[in-house]
Amino acid sequence: MAKQKQEVRTNAMRILDGMGISYSTQSYECKEFEDGGQVADGLGLPHEKVYKTLVCQGHSKGYYAFVIPIDMELDLKKAAKSVEEKSVEMIHVKDIKNVTGYIRGGCTSIGMKKNYPVRIDQSAKDLPDMYVSAGRIGCQINLKPEDLRNAAAAEWADLTKTKN
Repeated sequence: MAKQKQEVRTNAMRILDGMGISYSTQSYECKEFEDGGQVADGLGLPHEKVYKTLVCQGHSKGYYAFVIPIDMELDLKKAAKSVEEKSVEMIHVKDIKNVTGYIRGGCTSIGMKKNYPVRIDQSAKDLPDMYVSAGRIGCQINLKPEDLRNAAAAEWADLTKTKN
């Protein structure tokens, strides 16, 4: 009988375990980057419950993580205001691993290399649960929004552009 492959624990999972936060995971086959919509569709998840983590650098050169719905766009002015910066801009894809310790498509606000300020879009606040990357491509974490906020030491903020 073949041994069942044990799921690889990510840094984010170890942090949640250490904090006693309940979560579940969903894994999917993925050889390269897939956007949040592709991930949600592949797992059969409602788009409004799946969030992506975007990393920006502020005018002061500090880094910030913003967690927003996969179908929405980050409003850079709102993001800057939420972290009391003059302006913020997205970091280049090639810098994601160096800044966060995670790779594109596997970036999460829990357990980055450093404790950067994190803002979660206020749209998550009233959800019963949400999905974010588990810290590697091919795995999503499902947890309560308040638990994500606690684990990431985050604050709620209005972060997205208004749909026309």
